[in-house]
Amino acid sequence: MKTSRRTFVKRGVSCAAVAALTDLGFLSRLGHVDAADAALGTAQMVRLHSEIEPLVRLLEETPEERVIEEVAARVRKGLTYREVLAATFLAGARNIKPHPIGFKFHAVLVINSAHLASLSSPDSDRWLPMFWAIDQFKKSQAADVREGDWQMPPVKESAVPPSHKARQAFTDAMDNWDETAADAAIVGLARTAGAHEIFEILTRYGVRDFREIGHKAIYIANSFRALEAMGWEHAEPILRSLTLGLLDRGNEKQNPSKADLPADRPFRRNLEAIKQIPAGWLDGRPNADAAREMLNACRQGSAVDTSDKAIELLNRGVAPQSIFDGLALAAGELVMRSPGILSLHAITFTNAVHYEWQHVRDEQTRRLLFLQNCAFLPLFRNAKSEKGDKVDELTPLAPSESGDKALNEIFADIGKNTPTAARKVIGYLDGGGDPRLFSDAARRLIFAKGRDAHDYKFSSAVLEDYRFIPRDLASRYLAASVFNLKGSTASDNKLIERIRSALAA
Repeated sequence: MKTSRRTFVKRGVSCAAVAALTDLGFLSRLGHVDAADAALGTAQMVRLHSEIEPLVRLLEETPEERVIEEVAARVRKGLTYREVLAATFLAGARNIKPHPIGFKFHAVLVINSAHLASLSSPDSDRWLPMFWAIDQFKKSQAADVREGDWQMPPVKESAVPPSHKARQAFTDAMDNWDETAADAAIVGLARTAGAHEIFEILTRYGVRDFREIGHKAIYIANSFRALEAMGWEHAEPILRSLTLGLLDRGNEKQNPSKADLPADRPFRRNLEAIKQIPAGWLDGRPNADAAREMLNACRQGSAVDTSDKAIELLNRGVAPQSIFDGLALAAGELVMRSPGILSLHAITFTNAVHYEWQHVRDEQTRRLLFLQNCAFLPLFRNAKSEKGDKVDELTPLAPSESGDKALNEIFADIGKNTPTAARKVIGYLDGGGDPRLFSDAARRLIFAKGRDAHDYKFSSAVLEDYRFIPRDLASRYLAASVFNLKGSTASDNKLIERIRSALAA
C-alpha cells in the first residue's frame, strides 16, 4: 500500500512526539543501520565459522563491565549489525545450556525479539536492542558459570548419520527422548537437509508437551527467524542447542515416551482430534462472533474443551484466523486480569505458534499447531489471581488530550493508573488514532526502560500480532498489553547510561 506525502509528513511529525517520551538521540554516534542491514541475511568446545569465531570469543571473554564499550568501538570502525546479531546468538548457544529452556536461557530466547524490535525501529535506534541483548548474554553467561559452566562440545562425528538416514534417525531419537542420538542426528540434517524441511520436522516437537510453559515453540520460531537474517551457515550449533532444549523434561525421572504424563496428553489426544477438522478448513469466513466464542471457551474450558470448540467452529465454516483472534484476546486478557510470568507466556507462545502455522506446509502439522495452541491456552490460567474487567467489557475512555498528545497521556498513565490507560487505548484507537504510532511509542519506551528479557519478548509479540487482528478487536488486544508495557514515568535502565558513556569515549 502506497503512503501519501501527507500521511508520511504526518507520521514524521507524530514520530517526533513519540520520540519526546524518551531521549535516545545519543545513538546517532553509532554507525548507521538501515533496514536492509538489519533484515535478511577449543578441543572441548564446538568451533564456529572462522569469520565469526573471533567476534564470538570477544563476547565470551570480555568482562561484562567492558563488553558494551568494546563492541561499540568496533561498530564505529565498521562492524556490521548482522555480524553482531550472529555473534550474540552463537555465543549464547555455545555457552548457555538450554536446560531449563527458560530462566538464564532467556538471553538466547530474546535475541530474535531484540532483532524484531530493531527491524521495526527508526534507523537511528536500531543498535540499542542488540547492545541490550549483548548485556543479557553476559549476565546469563555468568549465571551459567556459577551453575557448572556448560559449553556445547564438538559433535561426535562417527555418530552423525548419513544424509539418507538422518531424518529417520532424528525422529526416532526425538520420539524416544534420546539426547545423545538426537544431537548427532540433527547435525546430519543440518549438513544435508534444507531449512524448510528441518523447520517442518521441529515444529511438531515444539508443541508436543507443555513443559517449560511454551518456551520450546518460542525457541523454534525465534531460532529460524534469526537464522534468516544471520545466514544458514550458522545453523548447526543453533540447531544443536534447539534440539537439546526440545528434549528438556525438567526433573522428571520417567521417559515421556514410556509414560502417560499430563504435559503430553493434549498432543496425544489432538493427534486423533485433527481428523475431525474438515477438508476445507482453510477456506472459512472471518467471524468476529466466533472469535468471542473462542475467548469464552479459553476463560472457562479445559484443554479438551478449547480443542473441541475450535473444531466445532471450523466445521461451522469459521476462518482459522478468527479463532486465532480469540486466542490472542484470551492471552491478552490473562495478562490484564492475572499479570505475571505465566500469563505473559500465553502471549509469546501464541505469537510463536501463529508464526509457525503461517510458515509450515505439511497439512497434519498445521492442524496440530492450531489445536495445540487452543489446548494450551487454558493451561496458562491462574484463576486464583484473576481480577478486574474482562477484555471485551472494557469501557472506552477518550484521552483528555487530542492527536499526538493523547499518546503521551496514555503512556504517562501506565504504571500509575494502568486500568485507565487501557481504557484510553481503546478510546484513542476507536477514535481514529494510529495503532502504528502507539506501537512506535511502546517500543521506544522498552528500549529506554526495559529491564528484563520478557519486556522485549512480550512487546515484540504483541506489536507484531495486533496487525493480524481486525481493528475493533485489535484495540482491545493492545489495551490489555499496557498491563505489561512500560510507562513514560518509569526510570530509565542503566544500560542507556553505559551506552552514552561508551559513545562519548
